[in-house]
Amino acid sequence: MKFIDWLDERLAVRELVKVMLTEYYVPKNINFLWSFGVLVMLVFAILVVSGIFLLMYYKPDAHLAFDSVNKTIMMDVEYGWLFRHTHAVAASIMFLVLYIHMARGIYYGSFKPPREIVWITGYILFVLMSATAFTGYLLPWGQMSYWAAQTITTLFEKIPFIGPDLVVWIRGNYIVEDATLTRFFALHVVFLPLLLIVFTAIHLYAVRIVGSNNEDGERYTKEEKKHGKGIPFWPVFMAKEFFVMSVFLIFFFYLVFYQYKFAMDPINFQPADYLQTPMHIYPEWYFLAFYEVLRGFFFSQNLGLIAFVLSMFIAAFLPWLDKSPIVSGKHRPIYKVLFWIFIADFVFLTILGKLPPTGLYAWLGFVGSLIYFAFFLALPIVSKIEKKKVAGGR
Repeated sequence: MKFIDWLDERLAVRELVKVMLTEYYVPKNINFLWSFGVLVMLVFAILVVSGIFLLMYYKPDAHLAFDSVNKTIMMDVEYGWLFRHTHAVAASIMFLVLYIHMARGIYYGSFKPPREIVWITGYILFVLMSATAFTGYLLPWGQMSYWAAQTITTLFEKIPFIGPDLVVWIRGNYIVEDATLTRFFALHVVFLPLLLIVFTAIHLYAVRIVGSNNEDGERYTKEEKKHGKGIPFWPVFMAKEFFVMSVFLIFFFYLVFYQYKFAMDPINFQPADYLQTPMHIYPEWYFLAFYEVLRGFFFSQNLGLIAFVLSMFIAAFLPWLDKSPIVSGKHRPIYKVLFWIFIADFVFLTILGKLPPTGLYAWLGFVGSLIYFAFFLALPIVSKIEKKKVAGGR
C-alpha cells in the first residue's frame, strides 16, 4: 500500500485536496486584485522563516536585546543583516498587501451575504497581525520602539475601573521594562502566530464553502463555475498566481537589498532610554492613520481613545452597515464616490500621523477623522437609496 493510500484511508486527504484545490473553482470575472490574498500568505511565510532565523540569536532581555539585534545579528552573524532586513521589510509590506486585499473586499462587496464569516475571520486576522506587529516592534529595544510601547500601553489607563491595573498587568511593571519585553516576546513568537495559523485555516475553509466573490458580485453555483463561469483553483488559477508571486518577489527583494531603510526608523538605532523622551513619538506607517484618529480629537483624550478603538474595529461591522442588495461597487455610483473619498482620507491621515499634532495639522487631523467615520455612517443611507432603486426597477 502506498503511503498516500495509507494516509487517505485514515485522514481522507484526497477528499481534502479536492475540496481545497482541484474541485474548487474560481470565477473568471476577477482581476489582479484577487492575487493579494495569496501574497498575504506568501509574506506571512517569509516572516515566519526569517523570524525563526532571528530567534536563534535574539536575546529577550532588556540589557541584551538591543546589542543582540544591532551588533550580533547585524555584524557578527554571517548574512544576519539579510534576515533582519527581510523580516523588517516583510513586516511593512505585509500591511501594504493586507490593506489592498481589504480595500478590494470593501469595493467589490466581499463582506456581503453569504460571506460574513469570510469577512469576520479576515478582520480577526488583521487585528491579530496588528498585535503581532506591535509586539514585534518592541523587541529591538530601540528608542522609538520603547516609547511607542510606552504610549500605546498607557492608553489602556483610560478604561473605566480596571484601566490602571490592566496597564501594570500588560507591562508586568509600572513602566515598560524587562518584564514587558519578555511578555511581548512570548506573544510575538508563540501565541499570536499560532492564532494566526488557526484563523487562516478557518478563513480559507470559509472561502471554500461560499466561494470567491467576483467583479460583478454575481453568485454562481459550483456547476455554473465548472461549466464555463470559472476555472479550477489548481492548477489553472495557481499557475497565474505563481507568476504574480515571482514578480512580487523581485520587487520585494529589491526593497530588501536597496530600499530597506523605509522599514527601519533611524531613531530605533539608539538604545531604549526611559529618561529621554523623543521629540515626536509615532508608530510604523501602517498604524499612522489610526494613530491620527486618536490625536484628531485633541480636545478630549477620552473621546480620542474611543475614536481610536472605533476606527480599528468599525470595518468589521460592514456586513451589517451596508445592506444594499447591489453587491459590487462597480455597479454602485454613490458608493464608488464614497469609497474613493475614504481611501484618499486614509492616505491623508497616514501622512498627517507622521507630522507634529500642532496648529493647522491638529485641525486637519480632526476633519480627516470625521471623514473616516462619515464613510461608515453613510452606508445605511446609501443602502436605503439603492434598495428603493432596485425595488423601482431602475
